[in-house]
Amino acid sequence: MDILKRNYFWWNKWTGYSLLILLLVATPLFTIFIKLFDSPGGSWSHIANNLLLGYFQNTILLLLGVALMTFLLGVSTAWLVSNYEFPGRRYFEWLLILPLGFPGYIMAYTYVGLLDYTGPIQVFFRNNFDLQVKGSLIDIMNLPGAIFILSITLFPYVFLITRSSFLQQSKTLQEASFLLGANRFKTFFKVALPMARPAIVAGIALASMEVLNDYGTVKYFGVNTFTTGIFRAWFSMGDSSTAIYLAAILMVFVFVILYLESLQRGNRQYSSVNGIQKPIARVHPTLAKKIIYTGICSSVFLLSFLFPFLQLLQWVSLTYSKVVNQDFFLLIYRSFGLAAMSGILIVVLSIVLLYALRLSPFKWVKNITKIATLGYAIPGAVIAVGVMIPFIALDKWVYGTLFTSQVAGLFFSGTLFALVFAYIVRFMAVGYNPVEAGFQKIGIHVNEASRLLGVRSTRTLWRIDLPLIKTSLVSGILLVFVDVLKELPLTLILRPFNYQTLATKAFDMATNEMIAESANAALIIILTGIIPIIFLNRLIKKREL
Repeated sequence: MDILKRNYFWWNKWTGYSLLILLLVATPLFTIFIKLFDSPGGSWSHIANNLLLGYFQNTILLLLGVALMTFLLGVSTAWLVSNYEFPGRRYFEWLLILPLGFPGYIMAYTYVGLLDYTGPIQVFFRNNFDLQVKGSLIDIMNLPGAIFILSITLFPYVFLITRSSFLQQSKTLQEASFLLGANRFKTFFKVALPMARPAIVAGIALASMEVLNDYGTVKYFGVNTFTTGIFRAWFSMGDSSTAIYLAAILMVFVFVILYLESLQRGNRQYSSVNGIQKPIARVHPTLAKKIIYTGICSSVFLLSFLFPFLQLLQWVSLTYSKVVNQDFFLLIYRSFGLAAMSGILIVVLSIVLLYALRLSPFKWVKNITKIATLGYAIPGAVIAVGVMIPFIALDKWVYGTLFTSQVAGLFFSGTLFALVFAYIVRFMAVGYNPVEAGFQKIGIHVNEASRLLGVRSTRTLWRIDLPLIKTSLVSGILLVFVDVLKELPLTLILRPFNYQTLATKAFDMATNEMIAESANAALIIILTGIIPIIFLNRLIKKREL
């Protein structure tokens, strides 16, 4: 053991690589922090006097509304499928995760189409009951509508984590509650819910991060938030300094959410005293309750996935003949290629970070990996601003240093290089976590044995470690692939001129009143997003067994 300990050096090439990755990934936040010391832009006073209060109010109301609705939807359905046996329960375990594949902006304009005068609901009532309604059946293009749309797309975060917590709770604790005279209703509120509180808060925190990142839904519904304010300051007013100030305020919201989540979680641990965990036995309720439970889960699934999905299928059936052409397949090729390239790069960088930690398990190396993966908590609009400004400065330096005459084109800003770089910052944690799980499974003993045999670390990585974690590598690439495919704010700001992805094409067509035509690109995004959901459900099923 002493020999092995002496092989842990505080500095090697892997720690150098990890430090370089950290410096690159931290560029956006560092840029915003430095630029805060500059004077505000010319439009700042106008925004501060007329719009800033509205940004605050709408953002806070969105966060509170989505937190409440995702709590109600996620916890209630998680409790039912975890503790009761009723018709369809096995299907709802994975059906209720499917809304994660529905980006909020796609759900938004799909629901507008569903409730519109020419939508299927009004057509059905007009044709069968002669019920006439002027305009939309329900006006959801407002703040309450945005809360509803974001809640039904984000509640699976709470459902997934809370359901996993409920499944891991011991039957012994519930039996003790029953012996003390508590019924199931009281046991839920006094025992199960407090035990699952860290999981619930974590799920709500994830949903809140997505709310802060959202641009498509609030933009389409005309709800002014800090994200739309950043876009307005950057594109409409041409004021990068004001965009930075708004991005900094938005980051305050992020840090507050992270702090509250950490404060709620603390060091709480719930475990059985004797270490024996009895799995929870599902209850067989009465027939009336079975019907109610099936109805609750069915209603949530219909509203959050099936109705909008069927509406998209109808639009695709009406428009695919004039939308699906050579240009559309080129759009798919570009989007998939961009997502795949980003996924591979992120997984490669994740391997470097984790191998540095594997060879030098010191606290400062662990801190490097933690900071390098914080980008997922940062809204895409903030990262875009933090990437664009230094890249524009880099382009100016290149022109001024290397060229004496005017040169057309851009080297960094407004190119795919900048876009992929921003994806790496944003989604590093998405690819990092599966790779980390793979390294943890194989343990450290392989590396220790390799070092004792005098084999170099790079050879050990290529010949032993990577083949053993190839499933985790594929999972990491797949998860990043799906997230990049859905990402809208980053792509809208940083994409090259006239460059479209499936996400930007769907959004642009919807905002230009071509909702039915946009369904073709949206359907591909959703079907692709369903793939990792299958893996998530399998993972939870393994834990349950």
